[in-house]
Amino acid sequence: MQRVSRAEVRVDGEIVARIGPGLLVLLGITHDDDAARADRLADKVRALRVFADAEGRMNEPLGEREVLCVSQFTLYGDARRGNRPSYVAAAPGSVAEPLYERFRARLGAQGGVFGAAMAVELVNDGPVTLLLEA
Repeated sequence: MQRVSRAEVRVDGEIVARIGPGLLVLLGITHDDDAARADRLADKVRALRVFADAEGRMNEPLGEREVLCVSQFTLYGDARRGNRPSYVAAAPGSVAEPLYERFRARLGAQGGVFGAAMAVELVNDGPVTLLLEA
């Protein structure tokens, strides 16, 4: 998850989603993920206090800011052995896509196109990049 000033995702050169200030979430789903875990993670993302308050401290949650969520099976790539990552820990599309859509819906997030080759562009908003697991 990355706090951004703006982000967008393109498929075949066409913009399919674009946000202003908010969060870019690269969502990886593994074999033991389920609906309860997707809901818990979405709720956690919404509640995280990673935006500046009036005093400049990271103390504000997402609020009315936007979220762009992109499916990212390569987050579960394992390159501990050899030079070619293995993706066996990533859930198959038939499991991952419904959980991705559930997570997006719960957050009210815009999204990319599941399984597509996507070009993601973002402008970081400060040094806020977090790895979350539910």
